[in-house]
Amino acid sequence: MIALLFLMLLRSGLIILLAYLLMNSTKVRNLLAHRKSVRTQAILIFIFGVFAVISNFTGVEIDENRVIVEQLFSQLGPGSSLANTRVLTIGVSGLIGGPLVGTAVGVLSAIIRYFQGGVDVHIYVISSILIGLLSGVYGARSSKKNRFPSSKEGFLVGIAMEIVQMLTILIFSSDFASARELVMFIAIPMIGANSIGTAIFLSIIETTLKQEEMAKAVQTHDVLQLTNETLPYFSSGLNQQSATAVAEIIKRFIKVSAVSLTDKNQILAHVGAGSDHHKPTREIVTGLSKQVLAEGEIKEARSKREIDCDNPNCPLAAAIVIPLKSKNQVIGTLKLYFTDENELTYVERQLAEGLGSIFSTQIELGERENETKLLKQAEIDSLQAQVNPHFLFNAMNTISSLIRIDSEKARKLVLELSHFLRANLQGARLSQIPLEQELAQLHSYLELEFARFPDRYTVTFAIQPNLQNALVPPFILQNLVENAIRHAFKNRQTGNHVHVSIQKETANLHVQITDNGHGIDPTVLSKLGKEPVDSNHGSGTALDNLNKRLINLYGPAAALQFTTSDTGTTITSRIPLQTKEESHAYPDR
Repeated sequence: MIALLFLMLLRSGLIILLAYLLMNSTKVRNLLAHRKSVRTQAILIFIFGVFAVISNFTGVEIDENRVIVEQLFSQLGPGSSLANTRVLTIGVSGLIGGPLVGTAVGVLSAIIRYFQGGVDVHIYVISSILIGLLSGVYGARSSKKNRFPSSKEGFLVGIAMEIVQMLTILIFSSDFASARELVMFIAIPMIGANSIGTAIFLSIIETTLKQEEMAKAVQTHDVLQLTNETLPYFSSGLNQQSATAVAEIIKRFIKVSAVSLTDKNQILAHVGAGSDHHKPTREIVTGLSKQVLAEGEIKEARSKREIDCDNPNCPLAAAIVIPLKSKNQVIGTLKLYFTDENELTYVERQLAEGLGSIFSTQIELGERENETKLLKQAEIDSLQAQVNPHFLFNAMNTISSLIRIDSEKARKLVLELSHFLRANLQGARLSQIPLEQELAQLHSYLELEFARFPDRYTVTFAIQPNLQNALVPPFILQNLVENAIRHAFKNRQTGNHVHVSIQKETANLHVQITDNGHGIDPTVLSKLGKEPVDSNHGSGTALDNLNKRLINLYGPAAALQFTTSDTGTTITSRIPLQTKEESHAYPDR
């Protein structure tokens, strides 16, 4: 009996070893988290079905209370029985997977055991199915509570299932005396080995899942702290100063050999190994980073060749490169480097993906905040530029002069001025308005200008039909047309023409303002729309603010484009075509 106990413990140890190896697989751990799904239950039936095969074919043959060790994988004699870990396998399958898994594994084990032969083989068919069903029912109770049975519960269930096995032998045996003698010989070893094995099996699951939860908790804490520390830097945008600070923070929290951040063209920061040649302000040196910037997908490298650094002495042997995005556009990369390729594991990849997503969000939030500030400033600038005292004085003087000679026209201009002021106040609170509203605002402005300078300017329009509800930034047309009127023609009194074209171009709205003026000075052109420009006729602040608003709202593709010559200037912008019904992405401010 003692010898049988040790042999059974050894067989149980084999199953426990396999369980330990399985629980070290991330895929298996993920399966256990979704054990109620049909797919997971099918996989569990397969896994425990393999265990059932191993349990049956590694059993110990019992013939007249004698242990036959050489039985492995051979057919049983007509008077022999089999002591094995079948109850352990079936019981655990039911405790983990529920009645369906337990019964299915029980049936599979019963079929295998039936063909192994031996005395009263039908007994083990009955007991296998019964044990699978009973353990599955108990496992379903734990599943409803979203937990696994504890090791203590597993120990008690293991004892109970072995008792079911022994009772089945006594009840369904063709020779009660022989069955009683067999039970007395195998009961203690099998109950002991299988109950202990069940407890250890569940303990492995319990311990592994707890360790994973603890690791996630620690990792979450670190990520939250890291996020908290990096937020102030990324809120100012992706630049050399913020990138350096962020790289140092990441290096402190994560076990990597080096951390690097880039924009689309150059290295912004590199902290750690390889800093002698991965230097800030230098152009991106690795082919891997260029590939990520081009494709916008995460890439891994597990050799120096894959990293593709142009320095032959580079110590970096593995890397993971994550694209940083804002408004769905790749604006840079986050790179985690390792001097040992074995340090790049699944955990590091998952962490890097999470950080890339967090940092992209932080950068976008920073841009949104900056956009809000720009819009606030644009509101002030627009009101100052459009409704400055000179404009009001000129408009009022014009109206005053007309009152005596053309009162009807004066009345009309008062209404236009009222509409103009009201539209300015409304537009200053919004990030986008319908094209129809922007055109009405432009019309009011032009009526006031034409009253001051009759026949000096002509403005024509080419507006594609059905675009009245298309959304545009407020003041875009007024700013561009006013810019042409104020700066394009110098002191020319006649023949000054401005053409406004708005057309649908695939998924974009193509806005184009063309004048037949004298063109833009080349020294001014390179700065126009990028920074304020001092000149005798203005500062260029309106265009600068408008361009920044366009980029912040829609991305770099919407930036103002200037084409100029001595016969005139064309300013264009392509903005995503949206209607008022689709404007949830750009809320009122």
